[in-house]
Amino acid sequence: MSNSVPAPIHPAVEKVTAALAEAGATGQVRWLDDAATTAALAAEFLGIGVGQIANSLVFLFDGTPTLVLTSGAHRVDTAWLGEQVGATITRASKEQVREATGQVIGGVAPVGHPAPVRTYIDTALGAYDEVWAAAGHAKTVFPTTFDELVRITGGTPTPVTPEG
Repeated sequence: MSNSVPAPIHPAVEKVTAALAEAGATGQVRWLDDAATTAALAAEFLGIGVGQIANSLVFLFDGTPTLVLTSGAHRVDTAWLGEQVGATITRASKEQVREATGQVIGGVAPVGHPAPVRTYIDTALGAYDEVWAAAGHAKTVFPTTFDELVRITGGTPTPVTPEG
């Protein structure tokens, strides 16, 4: 038997855990020993490829907070994506991220927000059998799949770069 301590209680993580359960998601939230504020750090902690990390990025699409879940293997091409969806895309401030998601940058989850947030999901994540996303805190992640992310977020699958 291990001497593991119980997972900390954090309000944003509790909301994410409840939203995942309500949506019938299969993965369990995992607390990491240290903050994984970048895709590279998260991948290193989990022993997986950086492309398997679903970065949760909040942008403003014509001023409306919008979540883009993108593979950690590349960056969102905001000019290109804006042309595809017919919106001007700018980066949200940390205050706008917190207001829209109830979570802070570095730990934004795909679910568990105070109100629904329009979501786009990078089709590059579909290349992996398993992807990992933040769970409301920079030290929390959960495993999922591309199809499950689409289902639990009601998100729109879309390439986020011209290369797809």
